[in-house]
Amino acid sequence: MARLPRYTITNQTQHIIQRGRDWQRVFFEDQDYQYFYDCLDAAAYNYGLQVHAYVLMPDHVHILATPNNLNSISRTVQSIGRNYVQYYNECYGSSGSIWEGRYRATVLQEKRYLLTCSRYLELNPVRGGLVKNPRDYRWSSYAHNALGKTDEMITAHREYLRLGANDKERARAYRALFKQKIDTETQELIVQSTLKGWALGDAGFARKIEKLSGRRAKQLPKGRPKGS
Repeated sequence: MARLPRYTITNQTQHIIQRGRDWQRVFFEDQDYQYFYDCLDAAAYNYGLQVHAYVLMPDHVHILATPNNLNSISRTVQSIGRNYVQYYNECYGSSGSIWEGRYRATVLQEKRYLLTCSRYLELNPVRGGLVKNPRDYRWSSYAHNALGKTDEMITAHREYLRLGANDKERARAYRALFKQKIDTETQELIVQSTLKGWALGDAGFARKIEKLSGRRAKQLPKGRPKGS
């Protein structure tokens, strides 16, 4: 089955996943994480990608971001790929790509899923057993969004800004959201929508995205269509 083209919609937030090849580790030392972070920070700035949340896991990466132009995401990911893969191969004596293939991404309905998806990203280290609390993981946006520690790469999304009148109020309100568990069904929906390229949102949002992108935004019903 041919893969659907990626969404190229400006000013529409997307969830992006990049995995290591065969789930192999792409980060081993702090310097690896830092180099990737620096690559992402520079590329996002150069190509007009507003990063709202991220997490760098040992074998994969999640980014929640809004493109300012049609090529913001693709050029950012390509730039990271060139620079980080070269760095990795030089450090670890390997060759070729370290990624499983092309990155996965999908658009999401911001009012409904932005803050949920952001929390999903920042809770990855907890689900993965790396830490007991997201505040203990260095390589994510949690410290910025929830604790008020400055991360120059992060651009506050309008849904985040609605949480309070100032930075302190917004960080407190955002922390409070973590008391609400993200159910398994929603977690699976976030992941599968991103991996398969289906719009993350309700039916009305999907129709809007189909008009903007010129491609299907939801999976077709399974089985033969019913007769009239």
